[in-house]
Amino acid sequence: MYDLYYWTTPNGHKVTMFFEEAGVDYKVIPVNIGKGEQFAEDFLKISPNNRIPALVDHEPESGKEKLSLFESGAMLLYLAEKHDAFIPSEIKGRSNVLQWLIWQMANLGPMAGQNHHFVTYLDEEIPYATKRYVGEVSRLYAILDNQLTDNEFICGEEYSIADMASYPWIVPHKRQRQNLEEFENLSRWFEQVRNRPATARAYEVANQVNPNPQNMTAEEKKILFGQDADTLRKLRDN
Repeated sequence: MYDLYYWTTPNGHKVTMFFEEAGVDYKVIPVNIGKGEQFAEDFLKISPNNRIPALVDHEPESGKEKLSLFESGAMLLYLAEKHDAFIPSEIKGRSNVLQWLIWQMANLGPMAGQNHHFVTYLDEEIPYATKRYVGEVSRLYAILDNQLTDNEFICGEEYSIADMASYPWIVPHKRQRQNLEEFENLSRWFEQVRNRPATARAYEVANQVNPNPQNMTAEEKKILFGQDADTLRKLRDN
């Protein structure tokens, strides 16, 4: 059994997508990041970066005490290896999946996240930042589009954790000011992943956890975007 510390963000969706695809039992423990629940002492013990998702495996293969993980990419890799699913066993295919998983973690996620911040959450738009991150996300969409020219999925003909990692970051394409119709291959892949029954089940989990997402309040913005080194020092000293 797994405990998944979760909120309804793209990184959270990655892990529910894996669980639903693999048919693995898991328990969702909501962590409302708008209320600051990610700073709770017990949560920080398993996620020292005070971010969701986080995972606790109560039955690791070692058979010893429970194992905890933070960082969604590390969690996907751990789960894929443990359940021998959604990652090739041979070195060439495995390396291909790993490079696209890391590409998402290092590129698509951070750049789309900055896009969300400057395009959606600021009270007053900063034109340079908007142009920078809308343009960078369009470049990354084009890279995925090129990769999918001759591939059914990102890493070939088999669905993998690389697809699970990237899909949730394409879902908010309208908010990112991207026209998906301009990326023919990416659009085809997006619909294909969206229509998978496991994807629908994963996003239903989000609807159950956070059925009425609201526009972010000023206090929630302060909690999410007002962190610095002093934030962690205060947590440490309390």
